[in-house]
Amino acid sequence: MTRLIPNTFGTFATRRFWALAGLCALQAMATPSAHAADTSPAQQLNHWIAQAGAPAKADRGQALFNQRQGGEWSCASCHGTPPTAQGKHASTGKAIAPLAPAFNAKAFTDTAKVDKWFKRNCKDVFSRECSAQEKADVLAYLIQLKP
Repeated sequence: MTRLIPNTFGTFATRRFWALAGLCALQAMATPSAHAADTSPAQQLNHWIAQAGAPAKADRGQALFNQRQGGEWSCASCHGTPPTAQGKHASTGKAIAPLAPAFNAKAFTDTAKVDKWFKRNCKDVFSRECSAQEKADVLAYLIQLKP
């Protein structure tokens, strides 16, 4: 027989319920979130190099970053040249944190955000999604920027 214990609301619950609730809470605390610091710039670079099947080239990434690609913007239009200081969105004026990882500890540390922003920004600048090679090249350029 399971012993009933009162809770703070005056109703009864079983010990089994409270044990299960405690285990769920412990698991939630022990499981890292997939949305916060689940990666690093180096891991992201390695991922895109593997997807591309070829080494990344920082000089090619710098050219991609700075050149207009058919639209009216380049990556540098919002992120600056070089992207080591706070940028500003070209149409909204919203502040953008530095993009180069050496100048922004949070840059390229959240896989979901990296995927989201590459997809969104490539469509804005290139009018298409970027290839894995382009992502690797741009990331190689950004990672090599140092104070």
